[in-house]
Amino acid sequence: MKLDRRALLAAAAASLSGREAGGTTMAQTIPARSEPERVQPLPQAAPGSDLEVIDLWPGPPPGGGGPPVTEYRFDETLKGIITAVSRPCLLVMRPERPNGASVVVTAGGGYRRIDIGHEGLPVGAWLNKAGITAFILVYRLPGEGWNAGPDAPRQDAQRAIRLVRGSAADYGLDPERIGLLGFSAGGHLMGEAAVGAAADLYEPVDEDDTQSAHVALAGLIYPVITLRTPFDRTISSRRMLIGEDPTEAQRRAYSVDLQVTEKTPPVFLVQASDDPIAVTDHPLLMFAALRNAKVPAELHVFERGGHGFGLGVPGSPVAAWPGLFLAWMRGRGLLRA
Repeated sequence: MKLDRRALLAAAAASLSGREAGGTTMAQTIPARSEPERVQPLPQAAPGSDLEVIDLWPGPPPGGGGPPVTEYRFDETLKGIITAVSRPCLLVMRPERPNGASVVVTAGGGYRRIDIGHEGLPVGAWLNKAGITAFILVYRLPGEGWNAGPDAPRQDAQRAIRLVRGSAADYGLDPERIGLLGFSAGGHLMGEAAVGAAADLYEPVDEDDTQSAHVALAGLIYPVITLRTPFDRTISSRRMLIGEDPTEAQRRAYSVDLQVTEKTPPVFLVQASDDPIAVTDHPLLMFAALRNAKVPAELHVFERGGHGFGLGVPGSPVAAWPGLFLAWMRGRGLLRA
């Protein structure tokens, strides 16, 4: 007999939740999912201020801490640079003609900031043209005082996937056609989410946490993959995640390639060979790990492009990757009419 995961969680919560009071067990139930909130994240004309917002957590994020909570979820400049994330959330970008596919997008910024003006909103608009619903993830930054430290953004990424799957019917989405797309430090975060889907990173807070965190595929664009020497030139990401003088165990624990298993979803990798930050070894290490685990993977290394090219300047060699990624997603079955 196939057991429903939601029923198992509910039964476990009922049996383990409360203390005995007068011989009666005080069972606790997981709260139902709250409806998406359609309000502006900011009071100004910042790039993300007019999008539909879904708060990741119904209350304080796991572990607590973080920057002072204000009436706004985060600070965003007119260029789309986000800091001071007190309420992590998803910004929803819907296509005119949705095809049922969705992608969670994470911009980079060295885990110090989130550059949605360059690697988030333009990417969402491009995905929309292909009929894909985009969810731009505004994740907690480890250096902003969260008690969960380097696991804070990982918790947010896992929760985001579960929210998208739990809301699939509301958005007309196929819950089995969810992809990930991350850039630089956001590529590290989406890599962590892809390889760590089986590990529960926080205690369930509502019914959405009965959903699986697995995804159909992941695209990692000039990603930070390893924090090991001698490849560790991604100084900001390393400092924000594991500090100035990390142990070898810490470096390995947050190196995505070392977490790859046969259950890792297919991965698409893009890199410029002249990248001075996430040097070419990063995607090469990831590609080798995927091959060893017999996980389908595609790697494109361009001669020039540096770091942080986003969708690529039109006419430049790196501007070819979005079309290659769409073709790859179509071949993997994410895109269907």
